Amino acid sequence: MAGLDDFADIIKRNEPLAPYLYLRVGGPAEMLVQPRSREELSRFVRYCFAERIPLRVLGSGCNLLVRDEGVSGAVLRLSEPAFTTIRVEGNRVQAGTGVAVSNLIAQAAQHGLAGFETLVGIPGSVGGALRCNAGDRYGDIGQFVRQVEVMDSSGNTQIRERDELRFGEHASNLDDPVLLTAWFQLEADSPDAIVKRMRKAWIARKASQPLSFQAAARIFKDPRGLRAAALIEQTGLARTRVGGAEVSDRDANYFIVHPGASTRDVLRLIDLVRSRVQERFNVTLEQEITVW
Repeated sequence: MAGLDDFADIIKRNEPLAPYLYLRVGGPAEMLVQPRSREELSRFVRYCFAERIPLRVLGSGCNLLVRDEGVSGAVLRLSEPAFTTIRVEGNRVQAGTGVAVSNLIAQAAQHGLAGFETLVGIPGSVGGALRCNAGDRYGDIGQFVRQVEVMDSSGNTQIRERDELRFGEHASNLDDPVLLTAWFQLEADSPDAIVKRMRKAWIARKASQPLSFQAAARIFKDPRGLRAAALIEQTGLARTRVGGAEVSDRDANYFIVHPGASTRDVLRLIDLVRSRVQERFNVTLEQEITVW
């Protein structure tokens, strides 16, 4: 059995995670691991499960909050070329899960393939988008998925076909240790028409989100038939601050994290907002953001 010394070239010890996250707060990873090949990834995954080392996968960090004390075990980052390629074959697009969603959308548009336009402006990696079924009421990524290649705890790969996959509102049943590649089925259209729809979607999305220079993330899922942002606004919590964390006045379901803030500030603000909405409307807000 391999030992950790065999993976020294791809491990960063006590690596700060804040620079990899949209919110720019949080402690270090005991090990940040960036495999250079599938074979290297397979060996490391097998080692972690054999040695019972906690293993997490870090995408673009747009929907993630890391506690100030950091993360034990290993954090995988699939940022190398082996996990960030895009291939187009007819109306099908194959993408590694380390690909940015924005790059996937751009490549599809350049090849005259329509469907992803409603995802414009949604941050994240393909892997993260698949796990949480990124999208909104106008469309989500899950509707285009035909296959997903995954890696199990033994480091073996398998294909999960469309009929095995379940995509719900900001959720999927893709709970495998590592997602590797996804295949999407799209529709042909003229690149000009696609770009026009992309611009329209971009303007609509950015009009309500925090400003691009702000470190911000969406916090709660929308309760059935309701909007979390509207509930928070109606409690009068827009612009409320706890330490360096603030409820956005553009969309109250986004929290802005100012320089000098801590994860503890964000978690305290989450608790405050949830309790106020519960008191006012008897609605329990469920977190959309993941906390490590």
